[in-house]
Amino acid sequence: MASSNLASRLRVPTIAAAGLPFGLLAMVLFALCAGIAGWFTTTATIAPDEFGVRQVYLGPGKGVQHEVYGPGTHLVVPGYERMHLFPRDLQVLDINDEEVEWVKGGGRFPEDYVVAPSIRIQTSEGYQVKVDITVTYRVVDPYIVLTKVGAGRIYETKIVQRGADQILRQYLGRLDAEDFYNETKRISAAEAARKEMQREMAEWGVQVWGVLVRGYTYDERYQGAIEQRKIQDQNVFKNQAEAVSASREAEKNRVIAEGQAHIAVEQERGRAEVRKINADADLYYRTKVAEGQLKVKLAEAEGTKLENAALEQAGASNIVGLEMAAALDGTQVIVIPTNGPGGMNPLDLESMLGGW
Repeated sequence: MASSNLASRLRVPTIAAAGLPFGLLAMVLFALCAGIAGWFTTTATIAPDEFGVRQVYLGPGKGVQHEVYGPGTHLVVPGYERMHLFPRDLQVLDINDEEVEWVKGGGRFPEDYVVAPSIRIQTSEGYQVKVDITVTYRVVDPYIVLTKVGAGRIYETKIVQRGADQILRQYLGRLDAEDFYNETKRISAAEAARKEMQREMAEWGVQVWGVLVRGYTYDERYQGAIEQRKIQDQNVFKNQAEAVSASREAEKNRVIAEGQAHIAVEQERGRAEVRKINADADLYYRTKVAEGQLKVKLAEAEGTKLENAALEQAGASNIVGLEMAAALDGTQVIVIPTNGPGGMNPLDLESMLGGW
């Protein structure tokens, strides 16, 4: 007890020393808290991914105001008006039993992600197909949503889920059971449903961006039959594809064979052309050689003719002697008398030949 009294006595001089009496400090703290509380109670903060629509409760201008507010902090008088907030980003409606069960088990998705049970569609053949679908949408006119649907996120169940369920049943129910296997027909039906949903929800201030069929499951009595039928169809398609492939392979081999035959023909034609060119060249060569030899022989014959004619002229014996001298060039020389009883005339060929 003594120590607490001492501490209290020590605090009072400290506050007084700071120049702020205890009562004044309490008033300052109270004013500060009141200001902070007033700030939070008289302002509304709109996030970057939100719209704001003001609703006035009193006065001549009461009611929902047409102005749509963007991100920021806006003054709101408590009890006099209220700022209703709506998301401006993309919203997701996932129609899927598994995700519904996950949420029931305690799982939580983001605020912009809502789940609903899968749709059971009765096909035109009378079979039931369970379809999992994802719908993406967004609020484009929060004033219409607030005035026609209501505040908060009631538009999710009242407009989007209810409209999606009715329209998807209508458009996907036009498909035959086997049409769900046909990607073109399935996507076409989903797109037609999206356009219809967009047309109907536009008047509620909601825009539908996409409808995606994520999965489909037939009832057991049809699932086995359709799977077996699809296997048979795939076997037929496979056999047809193999037949076409074999036909294409045969056509390819035929084209290759024709190409190789054309190549062989052209190669043989080229070799024949080479042989013809070589033969023509050889003939031309031999012809020119023969012509040259003929000219040489004619020239030699003409020379012999001229030589014979020259030998028949006067003085030809002298030429003969010169030729003999040329023929005897390099032989041993024997001196014989050319006059007298034993004399010999070397130019008298007849007498010389007569002794032989």
